[in-house]
Amino acid sequence: MQKKNKIDIEKVNNQIVNWLKTYAENAKANGFVIGISGGVDSAVTSTLCAQTGLKLLCVEMPIHQDAKQISRGREHIDFLKNKFPNVSNVEVDLTQTFDIFKNAVPKSANLVKYNLALANSRARLRMTTLYYFAGIDGLLVAGTGNKVEDFGVGFFTKYGDGGVDLSPIADLMKSEVYQLGTFLNIPRSIQNAAPTDGLFGDDRTDEDQLGASYDELETAMLADEKGKTELDFEGRNLEVFKIYKRLNRINKHKVNAIPICEIKNLRID
Repeated sequence: MQKKNKIDIEKVNNQIVNWLKTYAENAKANGFVIGISGGVDSAVTSTLCAQTGLKLLCVEMPIHQDAKQISRGREHIDFLKNKFPNVSNVEVDLTQTFDIFKNAVPKSANLVKYNLALANSRARLRMTTLYYFAGIDGLLVAGTGNKVEDFGVGFFTKYGDGGVDLSPIADLMKSEVYQLGTFLNIPRSIQNAAPTDGLFGDDRTDEDQLGASYDELETAMLADEKGKTELDFEGRNLEVFKIYKRLNRINKHKVNAIPICEIKNLRID
């Protein structure tokens, strides 16, 4: 399969920062609010937002969270606050809120779908929390999804981490996010950590859930964009390409606009 893209990191950084600042100023917003997960995507996105000089509120929202994810998130917040005077943070422990919700809804006999529904509910509780702070402080909710997640395999929760006001890194492949992370001196503990959505309260990684690494999926996405088909691959490359195409197909509903039933020629004058 083909090689990954390389970007002019400094120019990409400056373009995104200027885009963020211009968008916020045109929207008459005071700055940004972002959920900090301890992962590279939220670390890079928050650092880009901080560079605008506008207010940046970093929100930790643990829900039965793995201690390593919490410590990485706090390490990154300390990194930001030491470097940018416009950064503040708050922690909202949503564990009890989630448990109340979990105990209020009926448990399904289908445990796979039940656990997935609860995982997505965690993401939606966090989205609600971010918009609470956004409403109080006049902030924009910054999304942290990259291109592979948002437009390739649809690896996000609809109206959860997909519920945002703007997406600064959604045109960057995962490998490009890592390039930017190195340029921005994101803590090594974050850059070296296996990507995880942290929604299940265990140590499963994104690769465990997707069946392929981001490197593999990125390569498959680039090949698909060039019009390649299953006939062009064999072995593991074919397996990954099939995984990518299946996820891309079944998650289109997350990417496409909400369908509207248009009422035509039925209105009476």
